Amino acid sequence: MFDNLSEKLERAFKVLKGQGRITEINVSETVKEIRKALLDADVNYKVAKQFTDTVKEKALGQNVLTSVSPGQLLTKIMHDELAALMGGETKDIKLGGNPTVILMSGLQGSGKTTFSGKLANHLKNKRGKKPLLVACDIYRPAAIDQLQVLGSQIGVDVYADKDNKDAVSIALAGIKHAKESGNSIVIIDTAGRLAVDEEMMKEIAAVKNAVNPDEILFVVDAMTGQDAVNTAKAFNDRLDFTGVVLTKLDGDTRGGAALSILTVVSKPIKFVGTGEKMEEMDVFHPSRMADRILGMGDVVSLVERAQQNFDEEEHKRIAKKVAKNQFGYDDFLSQIKQLKKMGNMKDLVSMIPGASKAMKDVEVKDDAFKNIEAIIGSMTPAERITPSLLTGKRKDRIAKGSGTNLQEVNALIKQFEQMQKMMKMMGNKHEMAKMMKQMQGMPGMPGMPRR
Repeated sequence: MFDNLSEKLERAFKVLKGQGRITEINVSETVKEIRKALLDADVNYKVAKQFTDTVKEKALGQNVLTSVSPGQLLTKIMHDELAALMGGETKDIKLGGNPTVILMSGLQGSGKTTFSGKLANHLKNKRGKKPLLVACDIYRPAAIDQLQVLGSQIGVDVYADKDNKDAVSIALAGIKHAKESGNSIVIIDTAGRLAVDEEMMKEIAAVKNAVNPDEILFVVDAMTGQDAVNTAKAFNDRLDFTGVVLTKLDGDTRGGAALSILTVVSKPIKFVGTGEKMEEMDVFHPSRMADRILGMGDVVSLVERAQQNFDEEEHKRIAKKVAKNQFGYDDFLSQIKQLKKMGNMKDLVSMIPGASKAMKDVEVKDDAFKNIEAIIGSMTPAERITPSLLTGKRKDRIAKGSGTNLQEVNALIKQFEQMQKMMKMMGNKHEMAKMMKQMQGMPGMPGMPRR
């Protein structure tokens, strides 16, 4: 996500590297490169020009402190302006109705139905609400079935009437059903439509007028770039939607939609989709996204995901095992499962400051743990509990059973043993003090324990 833009912006900042002060010449050269990077990312030309003019004006008006380089100062200005370009503050969804009615709109293939399920899952698990999904896509043959499958996956009821071909009456009946069933949220999934399809646009406008929604979310595929912004404008002119959802941000998106959409339609981005799984969506935070675009990572979101998937009882159980030197492969597998709940690996790596740059040529696969899980799964219960049982013959059997080779099995065992030693050391105050003392004597580590 935004990898190409991040790389080109970093290249632009190199113009100021080693410069002792900001001048009109070096800032103009840097800003020119920034504008090129934005246009390559499919940002609207007027938005890119206005943005870079503002950055240049603010940069020339600043005095560089002795402790801050011109490059650092321009990065700070860029960060603040990028965040402002994407809305500045996080805009929450309105949940005041009884029930709250959320109308979903968007193009065909934008991921609208999938996101409807994700939003229901988010509101149920993170906001403590009782959502109802209403299937109003009466044109796509499998749309109702898809929504029902998603509903069963996340434990959310779906209202559907396959015999009814009137989207307005289905929506109204769905709201009535929600009131009778005690649902606090109604999410109406409508058919995907083209802005040029007058009949379809009239239909969604009629649904809007009939149900008077608290929120109208426009779902758009971020990979369509500037086309997404033009489509959003056409839909906004007809529906006056309240917020935007950018889907498929885990793909090879250039970022133009995220950086242009607010300026063009004056409506905030409220959510982003970051993968196919029901948990893979985030509330949109402009400042955090600016961090990621500039290669600073997003530690806050990473910590939030860890907290959401943190199992306190499991943590206590593992801590006791570590203290007793009983940490085995089953426990290791449990930790992997906890990590996988946080989302796809590529997205997680992008949240670590500097990691995207360090691993730009490394393919981060979502099934990175597949072989590890297969190897551990091929061990007997006794071998998982007592790793010392793993002799040569047993290793051969495990390699064959897991579809891997002996080298991979040995590599996992070595990594596991190293982790065991580290965990044991961290649980031993004497060993930790000894390690800190050794680090204090290392070059560049003065006063380490005090820090």
